[in-house]
Amino acid sequence: MSAPITAKAEHSLEAAENQGYQKVLKPRQIQMIAIGGAIGTGLFLGAGGRLATAGPALIFVYALCGFFAFLVLRALGELIMHRPTSGSFVSYAREFYGEKMAFAVGWMYWLNWAMTAVADVTAVALYMNFFKQYVPVLVGIDQWVFALVALVLVLAMNLLSVKVFGELEFWFSLIKVLALVTFLVVGVYFVAFGTPVEGHVVGFSLITDNGGFFPNGILPAFVIIQGVVFAYASIELIGTTAGETEDPRKIMPSAIRTVVVRLLVFYVGSVVLLSLLLPYSAYKSGESPFVTFFGSIGVEGADVVMNLVVLTAVLSSLNAGLYSTGRILHSMALSGSAPAALAKMNKAGVPYGGIAVTAAVTALGVGLNAVLPSMAFEIALNLAALGIVSAWAVIILCQLKLWQKARRGEMKRPEFRMFGAPYTGLLTLAFLFGIIVLMAFDYPIGSWTVASLIVIVPTLVIGWFLARERIAAIAATQGSAGADRPIL
Repeated sequence: MSAPITAKAEHSLEAAENQGYQKVLKPRQIQMIAIGGAIGTGLFLGAGGRLATAGPALIFVYALCGFFAFLVLRALGELIMHRPTSGSFVSYAREFYGEKMAFAVGWMYWLNWAMTAVADVTAVALYMNFFKQYVPVLVGIDQWVFALVALVLVLAMNLLSVKVFGELEFWFSLIKVLALVTFLVVGVYFVAFGTPVEGHVVGFSLITDNGGFFPNGILPAFVIIQGVVFAYASIELIGTTAGETEDPRKIMPSAIRTVVVRLLVFYVGSVVLLSLLLPYSAYKSGESPFVTFFGSIGVEGADVVMNLVVLTAVLSSLNAGLYSTGRILHSMALSGSAPAALAKMNKAGVPYGGIAVTAAVTALGVGLNAVLPSMAFEIALNLAALGIVSAWAVIILCQLKLWQKARRGEMKRPEFRMFGAPYTGLLTLAFLFGIIVLMAFDYPIGSWTVASLIVIVPTLVIGWFLARERIAAIAATQGSAGADRPIL
């Protein structure tokens, strides 16, 4: 591995990455984006099918993944304190490992969000299918039409300005959080006072009388782990917002600390309550478990309201995905890892090129909804998981490199840092590798997803050789500092 970029080159890249952005995101927006960004389709839709497959064991899987998501977030927090940038971990990969690493992780992260966007528009379509029983005029509309309308709507909002994005995401996220708080309050009330749901008694007996925590065995509980990791995806989005935040070094530590606690309460707490309120067999793939629950309590229209909430949640996730990929591709274009056109911004400071590319791929996902409507969500989710694992692994690797340089006296670690380094980082890397292994056992979609690396890896290699001359040329324009940046 060649040496990292020099301080001068680093400063040049950082300035270029942040140039043109409008630093208008407020603390309340950052807090809510950080919380709401990770409360999305994976929980609101994906938890239903996974409860049906794994049973109450899903509680342990969510807790396990939540712990490692916390470690990833702390590692990212240390990197942000080291150097806030809208390039996020792609920029840190470039700084600590060189352009080759930045190129690979940048495109893998883009794959994550592109596939997440496909999963999101698919979820919108599935949620709209729910309303067909109440609105007859919707019956004749195909699933792909709902997906297309959602994409066009969110794309238009994302292109306006980061101020619009921040405010929109604040309210989207607030609705999600309030909905989950409402569910937690209602669920705790039902469990505490023994209120029956659909004629059965709620509580721990629902688990013990229906096969225990592992009704279908241990392996089915853990081969779905990629779907749970997908549910926690977006926690890294807080790193992307750093370049458009007022005083990020002051705001980010507080945002990260509060996010971790709230996510564990929302995620693990929600799955615990879902397991105590209905038998795991009551949940099903393709329907939000929250809608399933509220549809079972006998309150007229409760399931309809909840379905509107989860529809808002998935629009929020799609909104965040377009935002994130636009910034990541902008950073990559500036270094030459992506076409130069993707670095362009409009007058409002929005990198519209990268957003448009992601939207175009999402449009292909609309086609997937037309061809394979029943499998579109799971296919997109599994491919997204590959990108998430790659991104989280690089965040940990960059933090480990920062720790190593600090040990050598070459850098100073910030006060807000990854605890237990380097051991917690190494443990996280082992966990992420284990996800890929388990994914291979999830036949057929998971197995085919891992097999897709046979295509993805050579594509990245070919892309690197096509782009490296452009990357070298851009480095050369930065003078002697740029010349020291690792290229080959």
